Amino acid sequence: MPAASEASAPLAGLSPANFAIVMATGMLGVAAHQQGHPAIARSMLVVCAVSWPLLAVLFLARLARHRDRMLADLCDHQRAPGFLTAVAGTCVLGSLLLVLGFPTGPSMVLGAIGATLWLVLTYAILMALTVGRNKPLLAGGISGAWLLTVVATQSMAVLAALLAPHTAQPARLALNFGALAAWLCGGMLYVWVISLIFYRLAFFGFAPQDLTPTYWINMGAMAISALAGGLLVDDAAGAPFLQGLLPFVKGGTVLYWAVGTWWIPLLLALIAWRLRHGPDPWRYDVAYWGAVFPLGMYSAATYQMSLVLDLPFLLPLARGFFWLAVAAWVLTAVGLARHLMRVREGRREAAA
Repeated sequence: MPAASEASAPLAGLSPANFAIVMATGMLGVAAHQQGHPAIARSMLVVCAVSWPLLAVLFLARLARHRDRMLADLCDHQRAPGFLTAVAGTCVLGSLLLVLGFPTGPSMVLGAIGATLWLVLTYAILMALTVGRNKPLLAGGISGAWLLTVVATQSMAVLAALLAPHTAQPARLALNFGALAAWLCGGMLYVWVISLIFYRLAFFGFAPQDLTPTYWINMGAMAISALAGGLLVDDAAGAPFLQGLLPFVKGGTVLYWAVGTWWIPLLLALIAWRLRHGPDPWRYDVAYWGAVFPLGMYSAATYQMSLVLDLPFLLPLARGFFWLAVAAWVLTAVGLARHLMRVREGRREAAA
């Protein structure tokens, strides 16, 4: 019995944020397609196509066998936002299928699943954290992971904007309107959450170990917002209401991109500060996918914005961040492989 309990421990403790693997891999595939690397893009699609159903099965198994642990995560200020990676991962996979030229059917199904997950998880998390009695201080409860509320919302905007040109009216109009609504909502969510994060950084004690990879989502949330804005501009012809809003959407897209860019030097400086204070030995954590995703997303957003706003001087920047994202993905994937090997060895020892 103890051996069985130990063998099920990895499932019981499965992080809600594991769909970040799909989220980061899918976005790297989109960026690879933009940069003219079809082999990389299709390789990323294969990884996503294997990871997404596998993670779905694991999460359903965890819900069935360890419901109390899952509900506890839903009420935890640090772990609860991780559930929203399921929304972003689902929608990013749908977007990758579209940009690689697959039929729209699977992407529509994934979009419906993503929208349903967004509706259920967003309000379930907010309700659980609002009515919960045991609440941490701001410094212990807020992190970059909270910006997954923005990423999840904007991932729906991206997928809807990509689906729209492949759809006949009036569905095309409805998809563009939904994309615009999600784009605006995501922007407002960013204002709310980033205010708390900035307050936490500036006015509470911040130790080197507090700098988790999820703080890169400070930049990534703005990058995906810029990508969604660029896609809305690209399909304005298919939605007459968008044409009157084009100056606003274009300005908002540049604003999102500029804010995301602003975070990069600060994040790099914070990493250097942590390294100076003696880094811990590097061990795999699912949070590292939260750092891979923004790099790929920044590349994709910069590329899309450079096209729709005719800013060719930004293309080298998109290319550079693409290769940074590739390097980060490889390092994190190697870390994941080593982690899975250790888990497997641990289960063998427990069984013995």
